[in-house]
Amino acid sequence: MEQLEKIKNAIIETMPALAKSATEEALKNGISAKDILNEALIPGMDEVGRLFREGEYFVPEVLVSAKAMNASMDLIEPLLVGDGVKKVGKVVAGTIEGDLHDIGKNLVCMMLKGAGFEIIDLGVDVKPEVFVEATRQHQPHIIVISALLTTTMLNMPKVIDALKTNGLRERVKVLVGGAPVNQDYADEIGADGYSEDSSSAVELARRLVAV
Repeated sequence: MEQLEKIKNAIIETMPALAKSATEEALKNGISAKDILNEALIPGMDEVGRLFREGEYFVPEVLVSAKAMNASMDLIEPLLVGDGVKKVGKVVAGTIEGDLHDIGKNLVCMMLKGAGFEIIDLGVDVKPEVFVEATRQHQPHIIVISALLTTTMLNMPKVIDALKTNGLRERVKVLVGGAPVNQDYADEIGADGYSEDSSSAVELARRLVAV
């Protein structure tokens, strides 16, 4: 459908204003919020993820594409709730205690939101007990923990230990990422997965939810 293609292309071509106006037009013409999500937003952000993985897009382009996706999402989200559309999964995300960097975490959150996940963003400098409380309260499928510094990534296993202590570890998958983190470290601390960038985080989150 031409209008859905217009929204999708606005996301891929980093045009937030067009994404918003095209979404308003689509809703006015009776296209459902569910169709906009499934046939425009998710495919659009998947394509942005592909372009990022292949080195055609960089962080600035992905951020503007995510802004375009959010411009559309802001309009359809209240309608999705009304339509009873089920989210793909629920994610609690945060940058680990001691670390104030949030660009990587924000990118992952935006890409996951575009892929149909419900996001609870705890922000930066998040202590293990805050992750534990959020897990109790929101019952997410996945926790995403980000770190940009080698000194702060050492706090990641404290979250996993705190989940174990509180009897919550078996209920949730833990996904870690950030510049100093790698697969070996994720394995060492007992995380369920590691992602080197936001687009592969979406693929991994989909797999973890499917499992």
